[in-house]
Amino acid sequence: MKKWIVTAAVVLVFAGGMYWLGRPEPVAVTLIQVEPGVVEKSVANTRAGTIEACQRSKLSLPIGGQIDRLLVKEGERVKQGQLLITLWNKDRKARVDEAAAAVNSAAREQESLCISSKSDEREAKRLSSLVARKLVSAESADLAQAKAEASVAQCKAAKARVEQAAASLAVARATYEQTELRAPFDGIVAEVTSKIGEYATPSPPGVPTPPAIDLITDDCHYISAPLDEVDAADIQVGMPVRITLDAFRDQTFPATVRRIAPYVLELEKQARTVEVEAEFSDLDPSMRLLAGYSADMEIILQTRAKVLRLPTELILDNQFVLVLNDEGYLEKRLVSLGISNWKFTEVTKGLRRGESIVSNIGTTGVVAGARAEVSAGGGDGAD
Repeated sequence: MKKWIVTAAVVLVFAGGMYWLGRPEPVAVTLIQVEPGVVEKSVANTRAGTIEACQRSKLSLPIGGQIDRLLVKEGERVKQGQLLITLWNKDRKARVDEAAAAVNSAAREQESLCISSKSDEREAKRLSSLVARKLVSAESADLAQAKAEASVAQCKAAKARVEQAAASLAVARATYEQTELRAPFDGIVAEVTSKIGEYATPSPPGVPTPPAIDLITDDCHYISAPLDEVDAADIQVGMPVRITLDAFRDQTFPATVRRIAPYVLELEKQARTVEVEAEFSDLDPSMRLLAGYSADMEIILQTRAKVLRLPTELILDNQFVLVLNDEGYLEKRLVSLGISNWKFTEVTKGLRRGESIVSNIGTTGVVAGARAEVSAGGGDGAD
């Protein structure tokens, strides 16, 4: 009996030793402490947005013709109303001069007829007074009165001919102005595609042609970006925005939502989106932005300060975190969450300030139930 007990004890000790030697090594984990901070709920654009100039116009001449003068070059600053391009227009200029001369002629004719009209009116009044004294016949007075009334009518007709000539002059000038291209606003010439001597042809409907001049403003910009339709209902004009630009890495720029498109854009093979525009809030005047820069827009929907938060990527299945228990094993802990974004998530229940959670989830072996030990350098607080 004693021999059997001794044998069993030896077997148990041997088995225990084999288990101890064969058990897996503990996985190394790093920990971070749960600390309060700021958490924001935000939405971002689905595709890259674009920096747009506040004013940009691709200018073309309204009629076809041969380019006679090209008065600006690329990179030149121009003022509103400044002449940029003219077509050959000597024939139209001649029509303007002809119409102006017709106005002048009609005006002189009106002046002459109206002077005669006043003279005839005075003569009619004089003869009318002489009839009462029987110095002239009533027939003579009636003829003078008729002549005066006819002169008044001729004066009015002459005035109408002046107005008609002036209208013809306006038509001639409008026709002449069709041969000129002027700047609609102060800006900088971004591109000139026309050359002297070339024939400019207006674009027919449905057939796009290059503009003669691309004019933009370079001192005022805004951001336009598409956002998923599911986020559109949460966005309001005036909400704060953070802008990041590929051209200015590691920098963010404050902005404000200024416009939300009143329709959903449906593009084939792409998600339905809503175009949102934001204007910069406080941009350094010395910063040189270029229209066409790619930009990303993060709209801040809600902000909470001094709340417990965790890095969003450390939350499993949107409800668990990994903790190291007192026995040295990893286990899942259920937590309740508040608002979140891609970086931080608010924790409303399940953790206390100063508690530690595993921060290297995704590492091989770092799973619930695994034996673990804290690696050197673990235990830092959340940024």
